[in-house]
Order: sequence, then C-alpha cells, then structure tokens
Amino acid sequence: MSTAKVEHFERLRGNLRVPGDKSTSHRALMIGALASGESTIQGLSPGMDVTATAQIMEQLGASVNVRDGVVTVVGPTNGLRVSGDVLDCGNSGTTMRLLSGIVSAIPGEHLLVGDPSLSQRPMDRIAEPLTLMGARFDGQGARLSAPLRITGTDVLRGIAYDVPMASAQVKSAILFAALCASSPTTVVEHVRTRPTTEEMFSRAGVSVVSVESGEGRSVTLHPGRPLARNWLVPGDPSQAAFFAVLGCIHPDADIAVLDIDSARERVGFLGVLQRMGATMTLRDHDSMTSLTVQSSQLAATEVHASEIPSVDEVPVLVVAAAAAKGVSCFRDVGELRVKESDRFEGSLLLATKLGARAWSEGDDLFVEGLGSAERFSTFDVDAALDHRMVMASAVAGCAGGGCSIAAAETVASSYPNFFDDLERLA
Repeated sequence: MSTAKVEHFERLRGNLRVPGDKSTSHRALMIGALASGESTIQGLSPGMDVTATAQIMEQLGASVNVRDGVVTVVGPTNGLRVSGDVLDCGNSGTTMRLLSGIVSAIPGEHLLVGDPSLSQRPMDRIAEPLTLMGARFDGQGARLSAPLRITGTDVLRGIAYDVPMASAQVKSAILFAALCASSPTTVVEHVRTRPTTEEMFSRAGVSVVSVESGEGRSVTLHPGRPLARNWLVPGDPSQAAFFAVLGCIHPDADIAVLDIDSARERVGFLGVLQRMGATMTLRDHDSMTSLTVQSSQLAATEVHASEIPSVDEVPVLVVAAAAAKGVSCFRDVGELRVKESDRFEGSLLLATKLGARAWSEGDDLFVEGLGSAERFSTFDVDAALDHRMVMASAVAGCAGGGCSIAAAETVASSYPNFFDDLERLA
C-alpha cells in the first residue's frame, strides 16, 4: 500500500472540475445496458467503482466502448443474460446493491464479490425487499455480506416497501428489479434521498411517479424497458465537498468548483457550510451549480443526517467542525458505521488527531473545534481502504500542518486525480 505525504500549502487559487457524478455514471451504464439500442455517455466518472460497473455490464451481454471521451453502451436486443463468471464489484457498494436488483430479474445464478472493505458491508437491506419480489439470496453471516449468491427469476412480483433507513441504494435496487416485475412497485422512504434513479428512468421513458410527503417520498414504478438515451454527467457534489471545505478552512484560499449536480438531496453540505459562516458564492445553470469558496471564519453548528441523507460528506464536515469555533453536533449519523470503513469512528479519530476534542453519544457525534485550521496538529492516519477518509485527511493536512496518509491509493475508486488537482491549486 502507498503512503501519501500532504504538505501545508501557503496559498490556494484556481478553478477545477471534479469527476463526473458517480451516482449518475453507474446508473447511465446500467440503464444503457438494459435498453435496446445505443446510448452515449459524456463525462462518465473515471473512478474504479464505475469501471467495475462497466465491466459487469459487458459480462451480462452489453457492449461498452470509449472513443474521444464519449462512452457508448449498446444493450442486447433480447436483454441481459446470466454470466458464467464472478461479478467483481471491487470497492463499490453502489455497484453491488444496484446490480443485485438487475440480476434478480435475470434467470440463473449470479455470484457477486467485492474487495475486503465491500465484503464487510451489509447486503441484508437489499436482500429483504428483493426476496419479497421473488429472488433468492445467500450471503455471509446475519447481515448477508459478500460473496453474495443471487438466484434470479423472470417472474418477479411488484411490491410496496417501506425503506427502514435513508438509502438511495436500497431504493434503487428495488426500482431496477421493478422494471421486470409483473405489476407496479412502490417504494416509500421517510427521508428523501437522491432522486437520480427515478429521474433517469423517467427520462428513459419508464413510467415512474414520485410524490413527496413531509420529509419523505413515495416512488411508484410501472414495469417497462428503458429507452436508449444520450446522457451528460454533471460533476459529483460529494467530491466538490472536499474542495468547498478546503476553501473555507485554509487561511488563504479562493477556489471555484464548476458544474456539479444541483439536486437538493446532493448539496446539503453547502447549506451546512453557509450556516457555519462560509464565504461562498453559488451560481445555478442548466440543472448544475458552480461555487466559489474563500477563506472563512467558521462557527459551530448542528447537522442532522436528514440534511445529508447519504452522510457521505460528514467526514469532511467533521474537519470543518474541527476548524470552527464552538461545539458542533452531527445527529443520527450511525449509518457512517457501515460505509467503506467505519467512518463514524474514523471521523472521531481524525478530529482527535487534528487536536480537537471529539466524542460520541449513541449515533450522535460531537466536535469541539480549535477555531482555526492553523492550529491543526501534523498527523499520520491509515485510511482503511476508504477513499473519503483519504480525501478528508488530505484536506485537513493541506489546510493545517501537513499529514501522512497510509493506503492513499484507494482514492482511485472515485477520484484518481485528486492529489493532482490538490497540487494544482497551490
């Protein structure tokens, strides 16, 4: 494993585009493979997670080609078919969970595997609804971790299902299976998560209706095959969050991040930073947002998981909290424990290594900030095969006194050029 040394940069200036949104990229590949005919994708994420999805779509019978930066996906006329090979999802939970919905509707036996990190993540949350629809699941332990053996069927049933946790991946797994069900399927979520799947299905000609109610939403999908489409992938907001926080906490920074997805479920971190006192300018255009962030004096705040349903941005917001004045609280963020690593404990450890005081009470996480990133300690950390912990640590090191990050190569799962973009700002 490689170790990355991150130095404190005296001054940060520049514009950048983060990689294409992973959520959109995975789904564009999958929808293109399920459709009959040729789809094109511009701006596809270059990360290893999305590459794993592309390779598996080819294993199931689709054609995926790249030319001049444009990805072409051709779905087989008679639909995807069972592969005789293992389906390796690498480090990607999105790949494994959404793929489970797809192969549940492909008759035969499918074996899904992942790397050591992915093999510890719970898959019972998708196995339960997909089993109700008619698929059969076998996994490891009570939480059905990978390797995951799925027996698909062409007689799936439509269901009505309440998702017990805020999870776009669970919702999406059900909706992908529902394309081939014998009757409509309704998914009810009590906290609205990213609507990427249902919006892309609608654009691909699938009949899907979303109804919002309070903080939640119900999504009803009528079975049908998607149409081939041309997709333009916006920048990934969850990647932009790292540079937004860096711009806020660095003592001399002026950073612009261009053209990210502006869906409200994806940009909750911007509201958090604004509430903390960030000097930030937002410009909305063509369903995308560009932001400019400058050095700011941040104040503590309270963050609820419903503001950031995926909780993916919490580790870097913990870094922002460590640089702020006062005690910040992150409420109901227990879902951090079942990500690529235990990000709950990892975030507590990172804040402590920076010199802040950090503690937890149940699923709530508290950070008493130092008042400035200039007071951060120099630190060493092991990222535990977690790309977001790599990037959060790098942001802290760059704004503070530098750091050393073990297992930093795992950043390639989502953002292969992260360290290059960081250095270009200097």
